[in-house]
Amino acid sequence: MRTKRIFICLFIVLLVNILPINAQSKKQKKEELRQAIKELVEAQKIKVNVNTAYPMRGQSINLTSNYSVEVRNDSIFSYLPYYGVAYSVLYGGNSMGLIFNEKLTDYQLSYNSKGTANIRFKTHTDEDSFVYWLSIYTSGSVNINITPNNRQSISFQGEFILPPKKK
Repeated sequence: MRTKRIFICLFIVLLVNILPINAQSKKQKKEELRQAIKELVEAQKIKVNVNTAYPMRGQSINLTSNYSVEVRNDSIFSYLPYYGVAYSVLYGGNSMGLIFNEKLTDYQLSYNSKGTANIRFKTHTDEDSFVYWLSIYTSGSVNINITPNNRQSISFQGEFILPPKKK
């Protein structure tokens, strides 16, 4: 009976000493993630893998293919589907979605009080003009709202992709 008490006391002492170390490492990992995202956002090296589409009408759509948005310096690489109504489309226009590589203009970056990066920029293709709004949260979650000039708006949700660490 006495050895059980000693064993339980030792277990409690170990548990009390290990929990703060584990909590510190979680807090430290969150801070490292927040800092890495902030550095990439400020360097305009943003890559988002998109997993859900939210059209103006209808239900959300879980995406099974690899869709993404990438911002590098002054260019956007958009590979996204489009679900919605087009008000006017060029004859023989692209029905493939929001798939293009173009220069961006009017790039604006701001942070809210919780550290969320809010990015707004414009771009245009031969077919349409677009305004993109990205909300990049410190957890790595990203919301993308796109307002085309000749189509209904559409929103997406995805995850911020960090580049692989160099060894």
